[in-house]
Amino acid sequence: MSWEIYLKEKGMRVTAGRISILNIIESSDKGLSAENIYYQCKKHNENLNLSTIYRTLELLEEKDIIKKINIDGPAIYVLKKESHKHTLKCDVCNKCVEIPCPMEEIEEAIKAKVGFSLTEHKLELNGVCDECKKLKQ
Repeated sequence: MSWEIYLKEKGMRVTAGRISILNIIESSDKGLSAENIYYQCKKHNENLNLSTIYRTLELLEEKDIIKKINIDGPAIYVLKKESHKHTLKCDVCNKCVEIPCPMEEIEEAIKAKVGFSLTEHKLELNGVCDECKKLKQ
């Protein structure tokens, strides 16, 4: 992917630091902390300080390019991707509501902590919608 074009499409200024950070996140097979990104920059002779990395990560998150995941320990950052959805179905009226998958953060945390990549997950949620709860009262 051409980060230069992508950043311009998002209305952002293109800088070498932003490109470096995005390349580092993109090339990683797991979420990275700001400190991990800082050390990768140093390894690639990129002269970015940690405060610049934090500001850049915050901006990239605001622009919906990356996702910040806070579960246990320092936050990790991953590229935002199209996620699948799950369906909630009311046990009474069979009304269905789609919700974004809540497992993405858990999957990234598992990958970051133990290096285990999930290949599949199944999530089944049953319940009663607000309208049916009101009818029962």
